[in-house]
Amino acid sequence: MASDASAAVLAPRAIAKLPEAVVNRIAAGEIIQRPSNALKELIENSLDAGATSIRITVKEGGLKLLQIQDNGSGIRKDDLPILCERFTTSKIRAFEDLSSIGTYGFRGEALASISHVAHLSVTTKTRAESCAWKAAYADGAMVPVKADSSDSSAIPCAGNDGTVLVVEDLFYNTPQRLRSLRSATDEYARIVSVVMAYSIHNAGIAMSCRKTAGGSSNSTADINTSVGASVLDNIGLHYGDTVKRELVHVEAASSELDVEVNAWCSGANFQAKKSTFLFFINHRYVDCSSLKRALEAFYGTLLAKGTHPFVYLSLEIDPTKVDVNVHPTKKEVAFADEDDVVELVCEELAKVLEKQGESRNYKVQTLLPTNGPPKAAQTMSGNAAGAAVAPTPSRQTSGSSKVAKVAPNKLVRTDAQSQTLDALFPAAPKRDKKAPASGERGTDGRASDEDDGDRPTKVRKSDHDPAFAQRLAADQTAQNRARIRIAQSECALTSVKQLRKEVIEARHEDLDAIIKNHIFVGVVDLVSCQSTIQHQTKLYMIGHARLAYVPPVLVEKEQRIWLTAPMISEELFYQLGLRQFGRFSRIKLTPPPPLRKLLKLAVDRAAAADPAPRPTTEIVESIVETLSNAAPMLEEYFSLNITEAGELASLPLVLPGHAPDLDKLPLFLLRLGAHVDWENEKPCFQSFLRELAYFYSPAPSPVRTTRTSFLSTDPADDAAKRMIQHVLFPAAKQYLVAPANLLEKDVVLATSLEALYRVFERC
Repeated sequence: MASDASAAVLAPRAIAKLPEAVVNRIAAGEIIQRPSNALKELIENSLDAGATSIRITVKEGGLKLLQIQDNGSGIRKDDLPILCERFTTSKIRAFEDLSSIGTYGFRGEALASISHVAHLSVTTKTRAESCAWKAAYADGAMVPVKADSSDSSAIPCAGNDGTVLVVEDLFYNTPQRLRSLRSATDEYARIVSVVMAYSIHNAGIAMSCRKTAGGSSNSTADINTSVGASVLDNIGLHYGDTVKRELVHVEAASSELDVEVNAWCSGANFQAKKSTFLFFINHRYVDCSSLKRALEAFYGTLLAKGTHPFVYLSLEIDPTKVDVNVHPTKKEVAFADEDDVVELVCEELAKVLEKQGESRNYKVQTLLPTNGPPKAAQTMSGNAAGAAVAPTPSRQTSGSSKVAKVAPNKLVRTDAQSQTLDALFPAAPKRDKKAPASGERGTDGRASDEDDGDRPTKVRKSDHDPAFAQRLAADQTAQNRARIRIAQSECALTSVKQLRKEVIEARHEDLDAIIKNHIFVGVVDLVSCQSTIQHQTKLYMIGHARLAYVPPVLVEKEQRIWLTAPMISEELFYQLGLRQFGRFSRIKLTPPPPLRKLLKLAVDRAAAADPAPRPTTEIVESIVETLSNAAPMLEEYFSLNITEAGELASLPLVLPGHAPDLDKLPLFLLRLGAHVDWENEKPCFQSFLRELAYFYSPAPSPVRTTRTSFLSTDPADDAAKRMIQHVLFPAAKQYLVAPANLLEKDVVLATSLEALYRVFERC
């Protein structure tokens, strides 16, 4: 009997296939572990859709309601029926695509998983559709939007461009998961931390997050970032100005490892009770244990005991070296040369902190006596017996017990409120319409002020002046646009990779440091295209544009002239164009001008100065044919659209906040036909981007009889100077990798503080 019972126990059980609903619910539990995981997936979908504004509303920690609204590209109506089916995606088409994935989402599991553990509804509108469409989903399939309806198809409704996703009653059908979650307050805190991280990395995209109580949302959002904000601005907004002031910027690149490092890290005087690590690898918010351990060990020898660092780190690695499909929630990624990359990050951080020349330092305060006011704070050198020591973030030279005194000729004034070069020149006096002209007598018998030779009085600008306030707002807007993050596009073309590599290899370390850390002083002259910048104690003259247009070459292809020494603006726009290759925004031309008319205008202008060797019609038709044959390539890679009717419908937008001078458009098209090598891939891309950079570069002002650009009241000159100061140089500071050939004639040392002190000491 015992043997029979034993045999019954050891008998193998039959293997049965689980129902599809159970399989999907298990998979959903692996991907959507808590509300913050669901929100992370939805934010990434919005970013993939090109959204510039993302608004999030949360109720009861995301369990009752999780709503995300964006202004991205939207979802096509035809795609709505399969939107929440598993493994439906627009990101990849074959398994091999995973080797170069450049988007956040790719497996098509996020929305499917959410629909299996929550009630999901989608309202979406593309820019091409006249109305929005609303659909509801359950267990991966469409269900009727209205409870009293049996039709599960999407219904038309009012809506803005973009998508609104509403997730309700999360984990309503998985009570075990619901019980394992923490309180609504804790879950909301996790949601806020996810939104904070993505808003910092995606600075320039407006993000807001607020929670609702009852039927209405709070009037104040817990997170609210603005369009145009920088990474440092958003760090200060979320973590406070105290943290922001203590951060140092780390930038590095390695062509050998195919990696770019961009980080904001705390310095030696930073104090925090817990560590903050924000790691992004190819723009994915991930955990990286090797990086975390290395940075903790690095700061362990630098910070005081009991204090911890703040690190925001973004790594851009060759996509072919990254495996993004190693974790169900994409929380972790694996990449090649991990140890070498970690070593590079720590080495570059050490170099930056070493240049700061700082060590930990302290102020002390005597213990409070039993009565009377506390004594003033003293330095460590004046500490009395029994003093209590408290660390503070004051600066002190390494290895010294006293604050080092800096010589006057070494002081660097970097106050943003300091006067610029323009402020040193008097404003042109405004003549009253009723006042007598120069040399005329007034009613009191005296000559006018100009006849007396009085110096014109500079009117103090005030923000109460509507005109001044309007100009200030325009300048701030332009500067914010210049700080919008321009991500490098993913491109598998070998020629583009080589061109990008050449930019890095041509970098001049000293000049790059000057450009990256300069302080703009002013535009010297728009006629000679000269501006001044300050770097430490030195003043430099920089040529920001060409002195004259290079005339187009109306000859055969083998006689082309190549530009070998671009100015700073041309080099900046060339690198920005190369950075956005294949992913340009557009400037739409309405109505689109005829290509032949523009080219004829350019040829006629050129022939007036230098007669063309061929008839105008022949030149125009030759270039029209060339550009028309290249139209598909120009549309795909550069967003330059030439219609079948021979009209120019759109141009590439290289830098947000800066539009090219359309007076140069005919010349730009003519130069495309004359200077671009259309037969070889790499020279074609390089020469086209050089011509695009030349088109975008600011043109010199017309030569005047007197070179008095500072005193000029021409509105065009005023706008040009504002563009140079608030758009061109901030963009160069952020994106330009300065090559050595700019040193040949475009960057000249004007003077230095030490040299000026030597001059004035002789006086």
